[in-house]
Amino acid sequence: MALDRLGDLLVQNKLINESQLAKAIEHQREGSNRLGASLIELGFLDEEGLSAFLATQYGVPSIDLDDFEIDQTVISVIPADVAQKYLVVPVNRAGSTLIVAMSDPSNIFAIDDIKFMSGYNVEPVVAAETAIKRAIDKYYDQSQSLADVMYDLEDIDLEVVDDEDDVNVRDLERASEDAPVVKLVNLILTDAIKKKASDIHIEPYEKSFRVRYRIDGVLYEVMRPPMKLKNAITSRLKIMSEMDIAERRLPQDGRIKIKLGQGKDMDYRVNCLPTLFGEKICLRLLDKSNLQLDMTKLGYEEQALGWFKKEISKPFGMVLVTGPTGSGKTVSLYSALSELNKVTENISTAEDPVEFNFAGINQVQMHEEIGLNFASALRAFLRQDPDIIMIGEIRDFETAEIGIKAALTGHLVLSTLHTNDAPSTINRLLNMGIEPFLVASSVNIITAQRLARRVCTECRQVEDIPVPALIEAGLSESEASQIKCYKGKGCTVCNNTGYKGRVGLYQVMPMFEEIRELVLAGANTAEIKRESMRLGVKTMRQAALTKLHEGAVSFEEVLRTTISDD
Repeated sequence: MALDRLGDLLVQNKLINESQLAKAIEHQREGSNRLGASLIELGFLDEEGLSAFLATQYGVPSIDLDDFEIDQTVISVIPADVAQKYLVVPVNRAGSTLIVAMSDPSNIFAIDDIKFMSGYNVEPVVAAETAIKRAIDKYYDQSQSLADVMYDLEDIDLEVVDDEDDVNVRDLERASEDAPVVKLVNLILTDAIKKKASDIHIEPYEKSFRVRYRIDGVLYEVMRPPMKLKNAITSRLKIMSEMDIAERRLPQDGRIKIKLGQGKDMDYRVNCLPTLFGEKICLRLLDKSNLQLDMTKLGYEEQALGWFKKEISKPFGMVLVTGPTGSGKTVSLYSALSELNKVTENISTAEDPVEFNFAGINQVQMHEEIGLNFASALRAFLRQDPDIIMIGEIRDFETAEIGIKAALTGHLVLSTLHTNDAPSTINRLLNMGIEPFLVASSVNIITAQRLARRVCTECRQVEDIPVPALIEAGLSESEASQIKCYKGKGCTVCNNTGYKGRVGLYQVMPMFEEIRELVLAGANTAEIKRESMRLGVKTMRQAALTKLHEGAVSFEEVLRTTISDD
């Protein structure tokens, strides 16, 4: 069976339909995956189903590589470059026979090449392409592991830079360029990408020095480098992000960009913060290739997405997205801008920092130290014949006032605020000093959001939650007795956490006439919340319970990310 016929055969056997095949082919063209991997990534097939189908078609056994712990002596039979070239993994040896997992056992060239190179007779078995890639990453890791580098560093004697204010910059530079330090820093940066971390925290304390990754919204400690490397590692990162290594008393911002191969880049937004025992470095990973700008895939429910799209399509007014740091507000705004980005529209954004750049949008980076803040940028935008304006964040009365006036004079204004939910956003604006009639007449819609960890689909299992606990969380008695809750057991795919990826929880509140009247009447947050619920707006807890119904999140995540509506 030729691989180019795989899609047709899957359709013939009714494992996928024509529409799914077309989407998978389009997805395949956008990336470097083969068709099978694209079908799995899009959720149209699972690995087991595809492997079983291929095994039947090829007449060879299928295996689940995640269930195997392959001996390193077997792995060494096939070099890493050959394994990556043909997407194969040696699984076992039996006498003169080498069992090799392949996504395409009909590839005679690969089998002959491996046979000639290894001297073994090759017996192919089928495994999903995605599983083979994971195995290659696991067994053919060309860089050392964190543990290996830490072991290598134990006996290395580096020059320790004194913590006094009188710093010898040349000593700092020399220490930061030492080979083990360079290797360790590079490994931290690349290991975070492999583990799909969103942030890296490098933190000095009085008697310890630690590195933590934020994965799916939760921090995990990954290593504790020797204290003697503290200044060298800090200096190395500051040099890479073009900060002043001699300045250790003030916060600094920088950026690192590294090339990962295959035309892929990774940006790190770096912030350095002086603490009691040294400088804490926080790096935010910005992977544009993984930026999801399709609003239908962000996790909005159908009615909420309809409301949001309707309001951002209006020619004027204010659209507000609220939530804590790291809740996906920027992605939501970028998604809206991506949908609005047309040749006929003049779009300008004021951001701090500019996380991703987009063709067709005029993006401005804020520089407080020279007086370029949100308010001054907003004033300049209004002299640039704008149609759509995005303000990174409304932090003060001046920015809020200019933004609202722009929304009232024929411009669509998008911005973010830090509030707990949509109804409390109104009181936040009022507390800043904005008049109620201006809020009521300018705001189109308010969206509050959170990110919850998604249950790992590879190891999820039914979890028995007591009915009283479900009722207390907000479910009705009938719902609580019928709902099926899931929790991840922990597997190699999710690093034994039980969670893989995140899903958005959204509270979308259009400014209905009834809510505008409450704002003008001076209603409090609780009254606005009750009226919005009566009009069909879901609270954050209700949104989380909907995802619980769908099996996307665990009951633990519902309680962790949202509060009761009582």
